[in-house]
Amino acid sequence: MADQISETEDLPATPGQFAKENPAVWEAYSDLGEACSDAGPLDDETKRLVKLALAVGAQSEGAVHSHVRRGLDEGLTAAELQHVAALSIPTIGFPKAMAARSWIDDLTE
Repeated sequence: MADQISETEDLPATPGQFAKENPAVWEAYSDLGEACSDAGPLDDETKRLVKLALAVGAQSEGAVHSHVRRGLDEGLTAAELQHVAALSIPTIGFPKAMAARSWIDDLTE
């Protein structure tokens, strides 16, 4: 539990506060994420790009920022991350894809 509490220090304010107030819920949520990640054959880079694409499709600016930040930390390039927004155009439409592109640009420019 101590490791997961220290991990909450890197979270944005709202989820970080939630994690501190509800450590059992945060631990279960973290465990679920890890189990899902381990459940299949995708490599880490592919998983990060898929998670970014899901965040783009959900139009979740916070999740896009989180996955871009993690992707950059893991060695993905700005061009690779921005390509996700371009790939989303036929599926979610140009305006939503451009919103996602702007969220990616927030951290890559």
